[in-house]
Amino acid sequence: MNNRNIPVCEPLLSGNELKYITEAVSSGWISSSGKFVNEFEKSFADYCGVKYGVAVCNGTSALHLCLVSCGIGPGDEVIIPDFTMISTAFAVCYTGAKPVFIDADPYTWNIDVNKIEEKINSKTKAIIPVHIFGNMCNMDKIINIAKKHNLLIIEDAAEAHGAEYRGKKAGSFSDIAAFSFFANKNITTGEGGMVITNSEEIYNKAKYFKNLCFPLRGKRNYLHNDIGFNYRMSNLHAAIGLAQVEKADYYKNLRIKNNILYKKYLSECRGIVFQSDEKESLNVHWMNAILIDSKKFGKSRDELMLFLKKNGIETRLLFNGMHKQKSLKKYGCDCSGDFHVTDYLTECGLYLPSGSGLREEDIRKICDTIIYFYKH
Repeated sequence: MNNRNIPVCEPLLSGNELKYITEAVSSGWISSSGKFVNEFEKSFADYCGVKYGVAVCNGTSALHLCLVSCGIGPGDEVIIPDFTMISTAFAVCYTGAKPVFIDADPYTWNIDVNKIEEKINSKTKAIIPVHIFGNMCNMDKIINIAKKHNLLIIEDAAEAHGAEYRGKKAGSFSDIAAFSFFANKNITTGEGGMVITNSEEIYNKAKYFKNLCFPLRGKRNYLHNDIGFNYRMSNLHAAIGLAQVEKADYYKNLRIKNNILYKKYLSECRGIVFQSDEKESLNVHWMNAILIDSKKFGKSRDELMLFLKKNGIETRLLFNGMHKQKSLKKYGCDCSGDFHVTDYLTECGLYLPSGSGLREEDIRKICDTIIYFYKH
């Protein structure tokens, strides 16, 4: 039996990370100036199939920068999924706009595209589709809705590096998109984020706002015409990021393999429900999340998590719905309405260990432990 403790998600650094970091340190370029920032921006934009990339310090700042660069501000409303990381909502709040929540689809767990239009009004300026756990949203329907109502699309692709919908990668469907490179992501820089776009105008705005609104050209005279932000990424983080992008498909395929193994080994357990892939998409399975139907499984989600913890297996709860967040109620968001799918995901879901470096024997141990608990 494999006796090692298994964390919920460890980063995998198996390429040129140390080589590039050493080069950055040796050169003395360790702040936001340095060749690795530009190279990382270009390589990641190329990987996603878009023209421009702007590297930033984290995924939340990437989302905020997207919104600011698109002119979102006080009095505006932005449609987001109710089932998402709080960063999506907070980024909207930073601009003075209001996030408006849409319940999750019961199968893909992404935003329910059939409920978007009922929340659109004269204040609505944008839709933020979030590709939950690496599963692409139905971008055809979202694009059609956006065109019909003249709305911007800002992709939150924080969890979806390399995910595809009809052969196009996440981040390439929208006016602008945001990624996170936190330590548990398929591509990581430890902390970091990226804004990508095909619009030269939006790209220049993102570069301008991320660096305290210093002018993009001409002398730095320390006169600032707008309120800007210090969202720069360091050359050290970019060095790691460049090495990660070089192996992006390798890391992506490791996560997909993890999911295949989980589904294979847990197939005999009634009451375990996996996320359904969006049609014509490639889900990159950032996290292997499952739902526990306690009536069929025989025990609750919380009982399973406790048993796994006792056996050295770390898990996590899923997101709480935006409509339940006290911070957003205080901010003035409308948290009324029926969000029963999100509530069910929150009450019954958990993450299993999902790191790119998981070995098959690790997954076998996790599944054997779950099966033992299920049978006994």
